[in-house]
Order: sequence, then C-alpha cells, then structure tokens
Amino acid sequence: MSARSPRIRITTQAHFSSAHRLHCPEKDDEWNRRIFDKCNNPHGHGHTYTIEITVEGDVDPETGWVVDFKDLKKIVSERVVKKCDCRNLNTDVDFLRGVNPTAENLAVKFWEQLEGGVAPARLVRVVLHETERNKVIYTGEKAGRP
Repeated sequence: MSARSPRIRITTQAHFSSAHRLHCPEKDDEWNRRIFDKCNNPHGHGHTYTIEITVEGDVDPETGWVVDFKDLKKIVSERVVKKCDCRNLNTDVDFLRGVNPTAENLAVKFWEQLEGGVAPARLVRVVLHETERNKVIYTGEKAGRP
C-alpha cells in the first residue's frame, strides 16, 4: 500500500432562481433582437439554475475527506447562491456588473468567486445548468485570441 494520499474529486450542487436579459449595449436594438431573440426581452426572463462545483484534493488521513461537504456547500452558498438567488443578474449582483449574463459568462464569474476559497482543495470544474437540457462547463482555462 502506498504512503501517498489518494487524490479525489468531490462535487456539490445548489439551485437558485434569477432573472436576466442578454444584451450588448455596444450594439443596436435590431442586432440584439436578432442575436439574442427572446432572451433580449427588455423586461428580462428567468431561469432556475443548477450549479455544480467540483473540487480536487488529497484525502486527509485523519478525517478521510478532501474537504467537508458542509463547508463546501457553505462556500458555494455564500459566494454565489445568496448573491444571485431571486435577483436580476444584470443589475443586482455586484460581481456581474457590466457582464452580459450568458451561461458561459456566469460560469466564468462564478469560478472567479469560488477560486481560492475552497482550500485545502482546488477548484477544478463549474457546471451551470441553465435549463434541464442546456449546461456549460468551465474548468478555469483561458483561451488566447489571435
């Protein structure tokens, strides 16, 4: 048997409901309607989101945990869910100001809220389900643009 601790990934899940409007203020109304269609409704629309957070770390030999699920749930709740639940993502959430709240952009911003806050584990994945059929997955990677 190896003296090294196993490296494990654990995932927790949370739900929240929010409203948003997809809109690029740099573009005219016709462009926004054409690109974002019903998601560009001036009064917004809502989703019940599911967020999955996966962290990775070594199993603590004393506790047998990577991190206590209770602690991970609390971090997700405080840093994301409580700030977004029953809110308008365009106007009510400080860390989303100026961000077009697509599922992709939300996943990145949620990552930024959680990264570094899950120690001793390491954040490895944020999955955001916008609907039962549509989800985005972000693993912290940044792409360069030519």
